[in-house]
Amino acid sequence: MLMLKLLVIPGFLLLISLAGKRWGPSVAGWLSGLPVVVGPILFFLAIEQGQVFAAQSATAALSAMFAMIAFCVTYAQVAQRAGWPWALTISLLVWASVAVVLSLIPPSLVFSVIAAATALLAAPYLFPSVQPIVAGPAPKSDKLLLRMIAGALLTLAVTLLASTVGERWSGLLAVFPVLGSVMAVFSQQTRGPAFTAALLRATATGMYSFAAFCLVLALVLPRWGWLGFVLAVGVSLAMLLITKRLAVRPGHQGAKSKEDIA
Repeated sequence: MLMLKLLVIPGFLLLISLAGKRWGPSVAGWLSGLPVVVGPILFFLAIEQGQVFAAQSATAALSAMFAMIAFCVTYAQVAQRAGWPWALTISLLVWASVAVVLSLIPPSLVFSVIAAATALLAAPYLFPSVQPIVAGPAPKSDKLLLRMIAGALLTLAVTLLASTVGERWSGLLAVFPVLGSVMAVFSQQTRGPAFTAALLRATATGMYSFAAFCLVLALVLPRWGWLGFVLAVGVSLAMLLITKRLAVRPGHQGAKSKEDIA
């Protein structure tokens, strides 16, 4: 089980990174909306803490989309005016503040759906307007190893802490922006704020897929058991295809492999 935790999420992150290196920030951001982190974490929680616990964590993770999109919007906005240390610090503080508020609200699937829908619908209007991305020289290193290690550590931390912090914080921590932080920082360092904003905007759009996964899992896991994960993955992939045209826009794809991401 430990080896699965150390390999599954880093493997997913590697695939997303390679896709982004080939097709650019919009594709990478769009694909990062897949539940590549929260999915395995909820799966491990279901094995170790039970399916009801995992379903309740999925409900919390759905509401945590509000915090995740707040992180993306904040980073994109601050990055237009300041360097990555300030952008990362402020956006993580915003994520933490929103997560704490969410943890204090009584758990409710209805509330989680409203919170996620509000964030998803508002997101397109909150990102900065940026100039079209232009191709540039590929960075020497995309820090794939750093991203993979971060994903593995998050999986270990959340699953180990689950019995202590409970299903509410397990779900919230599963949506901690590990992938988003690494991608955003390295993108800003190597491609600049406009590239970073395009990446994070696409990430927010791709998170419709994430929301669909968490919602289906919260609804069906207690009744259907492990089949619920199969259904949740299927619905998530379908939603990803639906949102493709919104996330992957002409002029932002960098299809010549020059638009390498973090």
